[in-house]
Amino acid sequence: MIQVSDLTLRYGSRVLFEDVNIKFTPGNCYGIIGANGAGKSTFLKILSGDIPTQSGDVHITPGERLAVLKQNHFEYNEFPVIDTVIMGHKKLYEVMKERDALYAKEDFTDEDGVRSGELEGEFADLNGYEAEAEAGSLLNGLGVTDALHTKKMADLEDTLKVRVLLAQALFGNPDILLLDEPTNHLDVASITWLENFLYEFENTVLVVSHDRHFLNKVCTHVADIDRAQIKLFVGNYDFWYKSSQLALAQIQDRNKKKEDKAKELKEFIARFSSNASKARQATARKKQLEKLNVEDIKPSSRKYPYIIFQPNREAGNELLYVEGLSKTVDGEQMLKDVTFRIHKGEKVTFTSSNGHAITTLFQILAGEIEPDAGEFKWGVTTSQAYFPKDHESYFDCKLNLVDWLRQYSEEQDASYIRGFLGRMLFSGDEAMKTAGVLSGGEKVRCMLSRMMMSGANVLMFDEPTNHLDLESITALNDGMIKFPGTVLFTSHDHELTQTVADRVIEIREEGIEDYVTTYDEYLERRESETVG
Repeated sequence: MIQVSDLTLRYGSRVLFEDVNIKFTPGNCYGIIGANGAGKSTFLKILSGDIPTQSGDVHITPGERLAVLKQNHFEYNEFPVIDTVIMGHKKLYEVMKERDALYAKEDFTDEDGVRSGELEGEFADLNGYEAEAEAGSLLNGLGVTDALHTKKMADLEDTLKVRVLLAQALFGNPDILLLDEPTNHLDVASITWLENFLYEFENTVLVVSHDRHFLNKVCTHVADIDRAQIKLFVGNYDFWYKSSQLALAQIQDRNKKKEDKAKELKEFIARFSSNASKARQATARKKQLEKLNVEDIKPSSRKYPYIIFQPNREAGNELLYVEGLSKTVDGEQMLKDVTFRIHKGEKVTFTSSNGHAITTLFQILAGEIEPDAGEFKWGVTTSQAYFPKDHESYFDCKLNLVDWLRQYSEEQDASYIRGFLGRMLFSGDEAMKTAGVLSGGEKVRCMLSRMMMSGANVLMFDEPTNHLDLESITALNDGMIKFPGTVLFTSHDHELTQTVADRVIEIREEGIEDYVTTYDEYLERRESETVG
């Protein structure tokens, strides 16, 4: 168990936490949520002891071991991969190294014999004889193959180092596990493996993630950082979000009877309670949900962007024709004989083991680069808006945001421009920020303002959720679902892909595979094809 008492943390006039009291108990997985800058990662660092509190205490049950997902990819460069994982259990690693050093001595003394016996006992008690097998299993589950286990960390790509550090945190069955964005740089198979691992994990987990599907899969509770406080809610992210929105509607809708809204909330709680029957800790959670009062559900103070894409005109049925596209970039073949048709109103997600292949395709379709072979043709009634993965060049300027967005608008009136910025939470003085100094998330919101302003009837998105907070991702997700035109996109956000796409095109080395299905159905079919 980990308990926080009277926690306060301020940076100047900014208050992150004010007299926070909260307890996290074994058997539960807590999703830590909050707006950008609310202090999610800071809170995990306080719990791990990396950041001192100004007042208050963090108490961990004596004897319990806490493990943290490390963020420094270079810290273990001189160590073998398998050793790096085992180092996640500090005591075991120390015993193992002292034991190995004793056995390597040429002048082995009687005292060494006594000490080695003590170490063997400790080693066995710490499950040391299974350590390498457990570490190897964790690495394989996260996509780090056997051939890499004996290599030095310095020889691995950064994306693989992240996976090794995740295996390190999971190693040795820690009593308390702190994970900050654990799904970053993981593929679908590795994320699914991690979901299953945490689903079966019997101790305490606190996780910060922008992946809503992941939070929904693993979390038994949500810890919401809002107004310098942290409040616990039973259920996963979807339950927290939907119930918070219903509570907000109850407050805003003054003309509707309070009793009607209370009834709606109670029915929602009951539905979720019954749907939670298959979840981990299901019985306990169901009982907690059944005891939940309408008054316990409070709306969040966070603001959500308003994302709505409205095409200026309807596209015709002939939308996009692609025939035999091939492209090699820096000696690597990205596309080979890619052929497909896109029809009006389709929402198509593109997937590939090589993300650069999708980026290359979108760059060709957007007219940014030319293919080596093949052709494509947009329908004469189409207009396209494109969100590139790398959009830094758009912000290489000293313009304020109003003037920045004005570059892409036929209507030059400042109030018109400000309207689109305001939808993305750039109101008042925020709209006068300099484009070149924006954060990653702010740049994405500006690019989405630009797309909304375009009035295009075809939208192309290359990883639009990168750098966005949960509120912006949710708003974008809703905007893509409601858009009446055609959408071509790729995203690592499982929830967004599942709820938006009605077709999946997989780019492979030899061409494409086309699935007219949802993303989850596609994953099931791909798994059955692999097994078969």
